[in-house]
Amino acid sequence: MAFVEEQREDMSDPEPYNIKHKDTEEQRDIMEVKVESQELNKVEEKRQNQKSSNFLQEEESSSCSETEKKFSQESTQRTEAKNSFNCLQCGKSFTLKKNLKKHMRIHTGEKFICHQCGKSFARKEYFNIHIRIHTGEKPFTCHQCGNSFRAKEQLNSHMKIHTGEKPYTCPQCGKSFTRKGTLNTHMRTHTGEKFICHTCGKSFTRQANLDSHLRIHTGEKPFICSQCGKSFRAKELLKSHMEIHTGEKPYMCPQCGKSFSRKSNLNCHMRFHTGEKTFKCTQCGTSFRLKEHLKCHMRIHTGEKSYTCHLCGKSFTRAYSLTSHLRSHSGEKPFNCDHCGKKFIMQSWLTAHLKVHTNERPHLCSFCGKSFLKLSYWKDHQKIHTGERDHVCFVCGKGFIAANQLKPHMRIHTGEKPYKCSHCDQSFAYSVQRKSHERVHTGEKPYKCSHCDKRFTMSRHLKSHVKVHTREKPSHMPSKVSTD
Repeated sequence: MAFVEEQREDMSDPEPYNIKHKDTEEQRDIMEVKVESQELNKVEEKRQNQKSSNFLQEEESSSCSETEKKFSQESTQRTEAKNSFNCLQCGKSFTLKKNLKKHMRIHTGEKFICHQCGKSFARKEYFNIHIRIHTGEKPFTCHQCGNSFRAKEQLNSHMKIHTGEKPYTCPQCGKSFTRKGTLNTHMRTHTGEKFICHTCGKSFTRQANLDSHLRIHTGEKPFICSQCGKSFRAKELLKSHMEIHTGEKPYMCPQCGKSFSRKSNLNCHMRFHTGEKTFKCTQCGTSFRLKEHLKCHMRIHTGEKSYTCHLCGKSFTRAYSLTSHLRSHSGEKPFNCDHCGKKFIMQSWLTAHLKVHTNERPHLCSFCGKSFLKLSYWKDHQKIHTGERDHVCFVCGKGFIAANQLKPHMRIHTGEKPYKCSHCDQSFAYSVQRKSHERVHTGEKPYKCSHCDKRFTMSRHLKSHVKVHTREKPSHMPSKVSTD
């Protein structure tokens, strides 16, 4: 308002107006400078404030980064502390509590025990796989061939057969294998490393084979059939036995139609038709269809008889020969004929006997046309035509067609009488002699006359008696014949 009043006054007096006007311009200039200065100050202040703000932000950012870093480290430490489970006994660390729990069983000795065979396991998953041996459960099936397995690892290993994958190569000979364990076994052929039986000295390239062999000496049979309760010393033997119950025989011979439960058995059977004998003895040149037959044959040269009867001390080259022999002491005859009820010590004897009922004689002699139940009988018969006597007594030089003829003959020279009567102290050189003698004690008379029902203890007595009925009586004989 003062300024307006000054303007009004100036209009009345021009002189003072000029002076006032000058002052007003200076003031205006001063005001403009002041405003400019204020503006500059504001800009500078703003800039300073911004700089200060930036500095504070950087400081805050730096502080925040360090805080976050520190928090992250502490968080990590807390996470590690939370996820790290340490064994108090050996200091080993685990990320999962359940792994620590499994590990602790090493120290505590806690085990999962199989109630069927007594075998124990430190881990439950191994125990579950083992139980399937007894139950026969095989939940893992190959989609290409249908084979089933107890464990997933077994299926994975099996699949390499179809893919042809052999990732494990021998560094010495370049041979490749689908399994690492097979490679390790193969490597021992180069290193000569063996697993030795301390009982009989026999050596093996695999620990599993030695373990199985040791059960021959201990009598242990941990593999039990879940269907009939029969036990076996080896898993493979149980597996073969189980096929009796299932009846499955998918492998058929194209020549004779005979079926087999395993392909390897069919391959062995085919050699009967082809006559192929790929396994040859290096000492005498005798050839065999099966590797097992060659191994048994080699014991003739080495004299090895590792299977000894604990009752009479008799030794055998084969385990099943000892098993069969033990039945002669116990009287056990587990193989029964369903047709006539006759019992046998060995399965092979029952198989041969059954052909009597079926009248099956598949082995025909090309010289005389005679047929035989067994191939071995046919071979021995062929020697009658050829005159071959390859089993020779080293004492008197007498030759025999078969080894089972030479063996009894040798008792003439040795005086051996291995067959002892179970009722008295009398001994015999031949089993048939003991059998006939024991009927004196038992009163058994198995040979019956078809004409008069009279019975006899021996077949030769029956044959002599039958002549009474069949032949004509001499004229000098009295009319009354006493019966004795």
